[in-house]
Amino acid sequence: MPAPTPLVQSRSIGNLVVHAIQAGGQRLDGGAMFGVVPKPLWERRIPADERNRIQLGMRCLLIEHPSGLILIDSGAGNKENAKFHEIYGVENVGANGRTALEDGLAQVGVSPEQIAILISTHLHFDHAGGNTFVDDAGVVRPTFPRARYLVQRGEYEFATHTNERTAASYFDRNYVPTLESGQLELLEGESEIVDGIGVLVTPGHTPYHQSVVIRSAGETGIFLGDLVPTHAHLPLPWIMGYDVEPLVTLESKRGLLKRVEQGDWTVIFEHDAVVPWGRVQFDGKAYSLRPESA
Repeated sequence: MPAPTPLVQSRSIGNLVVHAIQAGGQRLDGGAMFGVVPKPLWERRIPADERNRIQLGMRCLLIEHPSGLILIDSGAGNKENAKFHEIYGVENVGANGRTALEDGLAQVGVSPEQIAILISTHLHFDHAGGNTFVDDAGVVRPTFPRARYLVQRGEYEFATHTNERTAASYFDRNYVPTLESGQLELLEGESEIVDGIGVLVTPGHTPYHQSVVIRSAGETGIFLGDLVPTHAHLPLPWIMGYDVEPLVTLESKRGLLKRVEQGDWTVIFEHDAVVPWGRVQFDGKAYSLRPESA
């Protein structure tokens, strides 16, 4: 298994400094992560362990913006038990009872109280579990007490009306407390959050999944969320078995990756254990990560 990336990696997109925080990791079944792609193909890119699991990251993005600190996604949080962590291969325990995300924020010199905006790509437990935390008294509270929490209205409705297929991924305790505290704001489609930071609806993984666009000084980056969870998922038909609408994912990828490649955008991968970001190339047949020197 490859070693996960450092806790924090930083770079600039235009005039904005962004910090990729590895808020832990996951080990999930490789077949589920690559859907209909045969194992001999996907295993060349990400090797599996003896239980057929592949190492994944759980990367969140902190943006230093003039209007305040913006965090995209929040990892798995601290509310689940050891059995849950074993089933889903969650590895996110930090130092002194903290989560890995809290350790990453502390490494950058940021406390949860300083986060101004929290954007959720969607509300699955490994992306929104850290939106809330359970305190010493056993009460679930918003992790970021001064933050605006932003997600698509359709995603919130989807998350709070689960079925047999979706219930294992959505837990009310991860997001309902932010509605009750008055911090949750529900978006309607493509939106500009603050100057240079916006969201695009990129459905397929969930019907109202969104990706976050960062624009500054002529440069553009995009936090892809689960539309393209790792660099190995760049080819259009390489789609997770977890996606509720895989054919919609295909079209979301087709449209977005064309824009990304033509605009020379920086792509940021949430679940890649090794590669935090890069640029995309298209050879006429498939998209892939462009070599650093190209």
